[in-house]
This record gives sequence, C-alpha cells and structure tokens, in this order.
Amino acid sequence: MLDTNIKNQLKSHFAAIADPVELLIALDDSKKSIEIDNLANDIASLSDKFLVRDNPDSGVRRPSITVSSPIRDSQITFAGVPMGHEFTSLVLALLHTGGHPSKASAADLEQIKSLTQPLEFEVYISLSCQTCPQVVQALNLMAANNSNIKATMIDGALFQDEVEQRNILAVPAVYLNGQPFSQGAMSLTDILNKVDSKGAERQAASLNERSQFDVLVVGGGPAGASAAIYSARKGLNTGIVADRFGGQVADTLAIENFISIKATEGPKLVAQLEEHVKEYDVDVMHNQRAVGLSYKNGYEITLENGAVLSTKSLVLATGARWREMNVAGEQQYRGHGVAYCPHCDGPLFKGKPVAVIGGGNSGIEAAIDLANIVEHVTVLEFADTLRADEVLIRKAKSLKNITIIKNAQTTEVLGDGKKVTGLSYTDRISGENKQLNLAGIFVQIGLIPNTEWLKDSNVELSQFGEIIIDAKGATSLAGVYAAGDATTTPFKQIIIAMGSGATASLGAFDYLIRQTPSEEQRVA
Repeated sequence: MLDTNIKNQLKSHFAAIADPVELLIALDDSKKSIEIDNLANDIASLSDKFLVRDNPDSGVRRPSITVSSPIRDSQITFAGVPMGHEFTSLVLALLHTGGHPSKASAADLEQIKSLTQPLEFEVYISLSCQTCPQVVQALNLMAANNSNIKATMIDGALFQDEVEQRNILAVPAVYLNGQPFSQGAMSLTDILNKVDSKGAERQAASLNERSQFDVLVVGGGPAGASAAIYSARKGLNTGIVADRFGGQVADTLAIENFISIKATEGPKLVAQLEEHVKEYDVDVMHNQRAVGLSYKNGYEITLENGAVLSTKSLVLATGARWREMNVAGEQQYRGHGVAYCPHCDGPLFKGKPVAVIGGGNSGIEAAIDLANIVEHVTVLEFADTLRADEVLIRKAKSLKNITIIKNAQTTEVLGDGKKVTGLSYTDRISGENKQLNLAGIFVQIGLIPNTEWLKDSNVELSQFGEIIIDAKGATSLAGVYAAGDATTTPFKQIIIAMGSGATASLGAFDYLIRQTPSEEQRVA
C-alpha cells in the first residue's frame, strides 16, 4: 500500500509518538477494505506503539479505520481510504493520538479541552478536495484532545447512499450530532467559536489588547504575505489580519506558472507562504474578517467580532472571490447543485450531467477536469468567442462528452426544492429560451474584489469595486496602500500579487520614514 520512501519518512515521524495507538478496522468484502487492511498493517509495521485489531462497534461504517487512544479514550474515524489529500490528515491523527504535540495555539487547545458537551462530528469530503483536509484536520485535532468529541471523515464518493440521503452536493459538509453544521472552508477557530458561544468574545478581548502597529496588512493571500515579509524585514511592527490565510490560492489545484517552480499545488504554496511569514516577527491574526476602516490617532480596522486594531499605516490585500451569476435559483441551490470548485465537488456528480458557466481558462479547465468524472459537460459562454487559451480549447473540443454553447445567457437555476435539476438560458442570437437537464452547475465567470466593507470609507474604488492605486500601491488615503486582486492591477496572477504586495509595503515604509512625531495623517 505504501512505498518504501513513504514508509521511511513515516517511520522517522512516528519515532516521536509516546503513547499507544489502536487502529480499529471495520471491513467488508470490497476492494477498498483490502486497501484499508493493507494500509493499517503497513502503518503498524512502522512503530511498536501501533496495534491493529478489528473494530468491535457493529454500527461503524464499513470499510473504515479508527485511530483510537486507549489512554485518552479518543476516536478519529476515516470512513473510506484516507489517501490523496487526506493522507496527511491520517498521519496527523496518528501523531496527535500518540501524544505528539500539535501546532495549534495554546489558546485553541485550552478552548478545546474546556468543551464538556458531547460533540460527534461527521464531515463528508472528496479525496480530490483541497479545502476538505483543513476541516478534517481541525475536527480530528479536537477529537484527539477531548474525549467528549468524536470525528468521522466520510468519503462521499464511496458512501454515495449517505450523500444522496442527506442531499450533499458540495464538500466539505459537516454534521454535528446528526444535524447540518457547516459547509465549505472552516478553520479550527471558526469551529470552536461556533460550538463555544463565548469563544469569539474572548478572542475579541485579546485582539483589543494589541498595541498600535507600524504596518497592518489586511488579507493573508500572496499579496498580504509578501507585504508582511517586506515590512518585517524593515524592522517595522507588523501584523496580518486575515479571514483565511492563503485566500484563493488555498482552493487552487495546479499552479504551473509560478516562475522558478515548474509545478506546485495551492495548499502547498499556502503552507510555504505561512512558514515564510512566521520566520519574521509578524503578528498573524487568523480567521478575522475586517468590516470597517476609520481614523483616530492612526487608522483603525474594526473586525467582525467587534475588536479594533490600530495602525500607523495600512496595506489592503483582501483579494477576490468567485463571481456569481446573480440569477434566480442560484442562492437557493448554492451547495445543492450550484458549485464553484470543480476539484472539490466534481466527484459528487460522478456519472451525471453538469454545466460549466464561463468559457475562460477557468471554465474550460473545469470542463476538461469534470469530463473525466461526469457523464457529460455543457459549457455555456455568454460571448460569441471563448476566452480560454487555444491549447485548452483544442483539448476540450477533442473530448466527446463536452459540448460548448456560445452566445448563451443563463437566466435561471432550476430545481425541485432540494437540489438542482437544470438551468434555463437564452440564445442571444435567436432570442429563444432553452433548458438543460442537469445535476450540477459549476460557475467559473471570473472574480469580484472583496472590498464591500470599504464602501463607507474614503478609499476610492473603481466602477468594478477595485481599490484604485498608483505605481507605489498608494490609495486615495495618505498612509493606506493596497495590493493584489482587490486593486486595479490589471492582471490577477499569484506572482503579480506578490510583487504588488512588496511594492505596497515599500510604499508604506517610505511613507512612515517621512512622518515626524508631531505630524498627523490626513484622511482625504
């Protein structure tokens, strides 16, 4: 199951395990059961702390493997074979169950251990989903540190009966004690604050104690990370406040145009960015959403939880998100057939007809990717030409189960009240209204900047909501700079965002060194 190189690496990691770990396997007569049996025994061969035995629980899903601590009575279950993106989740579960310390903050660990109510989490995933491991690992960490908490990862492609019964059409989908809890990306802090009503209040009180920053970066994507590193290297008191470190990059599958690196994946690049930022004295404040900007003896950023951070200068790097169609039915069926990540949710539509909205690179790439999984892909493009690279267009046209329709304006998402059943579109040439019968709709029509929270500030925005900047990244406010996809920078690329983050940070530094102690900033 595991090759020699992986075994050697794991043996080194598992040497740090101090406590015994039981691997409880629940098998049936499927091929996946053989894989789980082989996987469990391969792992057991790497440390004398591991013991494999049959799971005595008759109600457990099969096939599955449960990582259990006989000392702390913890249980972390993987229903399905935890390979692909979830292999790391399995390794971390083994380490944490065996007593190896996690990288979670002391405050998060204390909050986990303080939870007294029984919490049984089930998280449905697809093994190709890059967002899912973050949620799985957060729940597993909670289970490893509190016996009141149980966590189960469920491979939706393997347990399709459950997926259909619960009408799950997007991952990760989390259930708590049998009831829907969350859908989509969610951090450990988000989960803790949701199950612990006073968690956000304590967090806000802690943030309010921060002293004034020299440079505060709002946003933790490539632009924000770059800005923070450049500021910290100048010896400035630097902070990053971010809703989600990595931003869009965390949801990106393949990256092949990052100069000097032939190919990488989004989550891997995000981990490297965060590790690089942590090399410097940067105060990284995770899972915090900015909701307001004002000025009072410095710029003040108000956060969603009520905390207020003060800074002498500011770099806005809030990035962008997928643009929505804004048609009837889209919001009603979001997560129930309307999706925005083909890599994450594609496996849930195996053997079914789907549509991709958008004929740019993202749309055509999504169609090619989905064609390997689904029954048929229909691409709908509003314009009379496709905007994707020619090499992608040729590839899409060579696949028999991809149909491309141009001059198509989507007008409505159709459903049965529970899930998507199709869509309506207008032929822009003939004016005729047409319908497609579908199980899923993947929206890939570009980006919209995350700048709504600035509309009541004096930061000048373009007609598209982008922050207007000059060559130094300066905005319409003295001492406020911006970078990345949230700005008027014409090309939205990772490498360009990093460069603009450095530019904005240097601009902020240049601004700060020209201020005198008695000089006040002026808000335009």
